[in-house]
Amino acid sequence: MPVTAIPARENDARQRADRRRFGAFAPTERVPFVASWSSEAAEQPEVTMRRGRLAYVAERPYDRDSNGILWRRVPSSPGRGRPQYGKVHFLRQRLAMDGLLCQVCGCSAREDAAADDGVLWLLRDDPGTWSEEVVTGHPPVCLPCAWQSVRACPHLRGGYAAVRVRRFVPSGVHGVLYRPGLPRPVPQDVGAVDFGDDRMPGVQAAQLMMRLEDFRTVDLEAECRARGLGVGGGGRVRGAGAG
Repeated sequence: MPVTAIPARENDARQRADRRRFGAFAPTERVPFVASWSSEAAEQPEVTMRRGRLAYVAERPYDRDSNGILWRRVPSSPGRGRPQYGKVHFLRQRLAMDGLLCQVCGCSAREDAAADDGVLWLLRDDPGTWSEEVVTGHPPVCLPCAWQSVRACPHLRGGYAAVRVRRFVPSGVHGVLYRPGLPRPVPQDVGAVDFGDDRMPGVQAAQLMMRLEDFRTVDLEAECRARGLGVGGGGRVRGAGAG
């Protein structure tokens, strides 16, 4: 889901209360959790090939995850400078995917999911074009933020699909694929690379991708009404209802 400004809403108090547990990654009022700020320009350290994989010349311990994948360096200073709604913050996107946090408020996206309902995702794609599985780089959303998003985001006002996902698994990363070269590796392509792909050692990852495997489309407005959330004037729904 493209990052956009979100108006003030009833659960601001919950955001303020939960902000303590995020420390430096605290969600900031009215700015989506995964949005970048002007103070958070990504670094581009010099790269090299080392032991058959892409590496930074001056590598730090936290440049790689537990799988040994090299990640883009990006500072974290949410709330400083100007929000950049068109840019996703790489680290917060990864935290939201890995921890199933709402991409808007940064709180748990599991909280409003009943045991058999699944976690809520908003997708721009037409359900009629989907296969049995969908791969996305967009983190989940909580129900209140989902409704605010479809009203505030120009991209979603043009049409969206709300899905409840019961089974999902991290599938890979999205980033820059390098090939060996002299005097240094050369960027070759940008895109998604699955875990286990032979090309992964040459990737500089930027976002974590999630495979949605067991899901159904839902009526977002009906869910909001059922839970007592004020609704009205949302975007055009694609494929709403049971799927």
